[in-house]
Amino acid sequence: MHPLAPGMRRLGTVLRRLPGSSTAAATPEQIARSNGSGSGAAVPELAASILMGRRPRSVTVTDRRAGDIPVRVYTPRGDATDRPLVVYLHGGGFVYGDLRGGDWMCGIVAEAVGAVVVSVGYRLAPQHPFPAGVDDSYAGLCWAAEHAAELGADATRLGIMGESAGANLAAVAAITARDRGGPVIRHQALLYPVTGAFDSASRRENANAFILSGADMERFAELYAGDPHDWRVSPLLAESLAGLPPAHVVVAGHDPLHDDGVEYAAALRAAGGSAELVDYPAMPHGFLNFPRFARDAKPAMAVVATAQRTALARS
Repeated sequence: MHPLAPGMRRLGTVLRRLPGSSTAAATPEQIARSNGSGSGAAVPELAASILMGRRPRSVTVTDRRAGDIPVRVYTPRGDATDRPLVVYLHGGGFVYGDLRGGDWMCGIVAEAVGAVVVSVGYRLAPQHPFPAGVDDSYAGLCWAAEHAAELGADATRLGIMGESAGANLAAVAAITARDRGGPVIRHQALLYPVTGAFDSASRRENANAFILSGADMERFAELYAGDPHDWRVSPLLAESLAGLPPAHVVVAGHDPLHDDGVEYAAALRAAGGSAELVDYPAMPHGFLNFPRFARDAKPAMAVVATAQRTALARS
């Protein structure tokens, strides 16, 4: 195994010292405060505002509602009315995360791809356990496609992107869209997804990894409360993975979920689909959230944007 990149090792050491950094050890009250479901409003963490990148200034942001679901729309500079459309689903173990957390990644995609990006604020566990996140993610995808013209985008050039738990939801939304006859998705970008590779080597070898540990994963699964043998929790178990859009799958070497992404990409190919796997062996889970510290974050997002730009080009 490649050594963990020094910048990420230093960052991981700092993050482990922050209050509430371990989901496995967090109390229900701490979790409620962190995901904004307690009596007070969610307050952005100081660490997040310092560590996480910001969207490019050329990209504008508008907060809207997709029915009862909050969404954030990122629009690049210019007056084009037929841009690609990308739906984004944030990470956080189905328990944490908000619309602000995806600003850097969504902004980069909007600018580099020239796409309208719609970030979906799906409901979070444990207050809203499985399948609330699944339902909201697909509903947000449908809303974006239905409102594409209004947003200045072309619904026939639709992609979906997610990271970690959000990549799980993106994969499930792609299968659901196939089974329900739409919306038609042309590309899926799955960034260190959780897919259901239960007893994998990477889950064993990285059980005590920075950012995401095996104990944290167990707690997230407990709070999400989905049956791990349900394909909507573990898309590797779907009856068929045929007929799905081409995928760009990002994995990290120091990540319990490394093999989840590897196995899902292989399963997509075995089903006759296309899947590009890109491995960053010196990175931990979640490295794309820290572009100022993770040496591979910016190059990785550039590769993601290139794949999206190619897949979502005008026919």
